[in-house]
Amino acid sequence: MLDAPARPTPPGAASATGRTGRGRYAVRYAVTAEDLDAAQRLRGLAFAGPGRPPDKDRFDALCRHLLVEDPRGGALVATCRVRVLSGAAGLDDSYAAQTYDLAALARFPRPMAEIGRFCIRPGLARDADILRLTWAALAGLVDAEGIGLLFGCASFPGTDPAVYRDAFGLLAARHRAPAAWRPGRRAAQTVPLTVAEGWCAQAALRQMPPLLRSYLGLGGWVGDHAVIDRRMNTLHVFTAVEVAAIPPGRARALRALAAS
Repeated sequence: MLDAPARPTPPGAASATGRTGRGRYAVRYAVTAEDLDAAQRLRGLAFAGPGRPPDKDRFDALCRHLLVEDPRGGALVATCRVRVLSGAAGLDDSYAAQTYDLAALARFPRPMAEIGRFCIRPGLARDADILRLTWAALAGLVDAEGIGLLFGCASFPGTDPAVYRDAFGLLAARHRAPAAWRPGRRAAQTVPLTVAEGWCAQAALRQMPPLLRSYLGLGGWVGDHAVIDRRMNTLHVFTAVEVAAIPPGRARALRALAAS
């Protein structure tokens, strides 16, 4: 829990704002126990539905928690948590390392940041400004901490891989991780990402979670398998983006928004 103010906020990240048809959103990091509780309650709502308890685990205390809010009423509309890692020791204790073998990434030459538990308040998933402002805040973190790789787990609802044959086909055909960084299998139940005959790119994009589409739009890649997570009732894939591979125009736009 956050019993005291959180770690210092990276320059630029706390002030990123944007105007949408619904009004003006603001992005900041959690600084109080109440902030963290709000994030956990939104996660519980987004991941498990109304009336379910807050979503929390031991990794919360190790992370910074990004909050996207609507200042008109103070409502929290999205959240994710961020943990900066350096070297093999940090990777081994990451959330993703519970279900993926990340030994290959231990050789990555720059610090990394794990992005986790991203969620948007139900009903707002189509609001593109929420994701845009989240990425702008993360751009501030990247520059402040010298991050070279952002990674996390992108979740698909349910545990039936047949539902996502198009999405998994697109990921396998066009977005597979470079062999040098590709995560290995660690989970008990996994599904290989394969190119199914007759897969449809348009259907694939409709099936993908918004954050995963954003990763891919920035030049990101995924592992070669999905993990079946029956506790969370999801299928998830390891997802990453190398900062150096982000298209220059996108990087400039995000940095400009982060500095606004």
